[in-house]
Amino acid sequence: MRYRKLGRSDLLVSEVGFGVWTVATGWWGKMEPAEGESLLQQAIERGVTLFDTADTYGDGLGEEVLARALGQHRHNIIIATKGGYDFYHHPSRQGHRERPQRFDPEFIRYACEQSLRRLRTDYIDLYQLHNPRLDTVNRDEVFEMLERLVQEGKVRCYGVALGPDIGWFEEGDAAMRARNIASLQIIYSILEQQPARRFFPLAAQHNVGLLARVPHASEVLTDAFRRSPPQFAPDDHRSHRQRQWLEDAVKKVTQLDFLTEHHPMPLSQAAIRFCLAQPTVTSELPNITNAGQLVEYTSASEAGELCQECLERLSSLYDAMSNVEASPASAAPGTTP
Repeated sequence: MRYRKLGRSDLLVSEVGFGVWTVATGWWGKMEPAEGESLLQQAIERGVTLFDTADTYGDGLGEEVLARALGQHRHNIIIATKGGYDFYHHPSRQGHRERPQRFDPEFIRYACEQSLRRLRTDYIDLYQLHNPRLDTVNRDEVFEMLERLVQEGKVRCYGVALGPDIGWFEEGDAAMRARNIASLQIIYSILEQQPARRFFPLAAQHNVGLLARVPHASEVLTDAFRRSPPQFAPDDHRSHRQRQWLEDAVKKVTQLDFLTEHHPMPLSQAAIRFCLAQPTVTSELPNITNAGQLVEYTSASEAGELCQECLERLSSLYDAMSNVEASPASAAPGTTP
C-alpha cells in the first residue's frame, strides 16, 4: 500500500481507503456485524489506514462497528466521519431517501460529540459535512463551529462530502475557494468523470485533497460484473440505479478492452488506477463487501501506473459517450452515500 498526504492537513492516508457504509447499511448486501468487523480488521492488515464512515450509516452502527474492530489501532488509523443528517429526531426513513438535514452550530457540536462517543475516541481525524447544499457552505457560523472543534482538539481537520448523487459543482467550488477545508469527497470513475474533472485544478490551487468514492460505478467496472451482471435484492443500493443506465454502462465497458490488454491487471484495479492518476485524488473509496474484493482493490495501490495514452483515450471515450446521454448518479436520487 502506498500513501498520500491529504491536502493542507498533516494526515497521511492510504491510497485505497475503506468506505464503512458497506458493512453498516445493508445497501450493498446484508452483512452481520461480526463479519464487518473481521473485514475491517483484515483491511488494516492490508495497509489500509483511512476508514470513512458517517453517523447516519446504520444510525450510528458504522461508527460503533469501526470502534469495536479497530479500537486497539486508534493511533495508527485515520478516522473520517460525517455529520449533518438529523436521524436523532427523525428516526423513520422511506427507503433510501434523505432524512432532514441540520447544520446549525449547536447541532454540529452535538452530532460531533455523539460520533466521538460511538467511536470511543477523544478526537476525529477528519470531520465532514455530509452532503451540504450551497446555502450551508455559504454560512460562516457553520465553519466557525468547525474551527472551534479543531481548537478544542475534538477534530484534527474538516472537509465536505458532496452528494448524495453525482454533481454539486457549485457546492464544491465554494467550499474549496472560501473555506479552510482539507478534503472534498466526490464521485469519480471512468464512466462518471464529470464534474470531477472540473474540481482537479481547483483542488490543486487551494491544496484540497479529493476523496473519490465508487470508482467502479456500481460495480460495472469489475470483471465479475462484465462476466455476469448480477441480480440485486430490492433493498440493495445498486437496484436503485436506472436500469437503462446500467444496460448502457455494460455496453460501454466493452469499449475498455484496450485498457486491460495494455495493462495486464483486473478491470477493477485499472478503474482505481485511473482515479489515482490524478495527483489531487488522495484516496479511493471502493465498495468492499468481501475479503476477495479487499485483496483485489487494495492491491491496486501497487499495480502500476496507467500510461498517458490510455488515460487520454479514456478521457476521449467519456467525452464521446457523454454526448449520447447524461450519466446519472452513482447514488440514486434521494440516497445518502
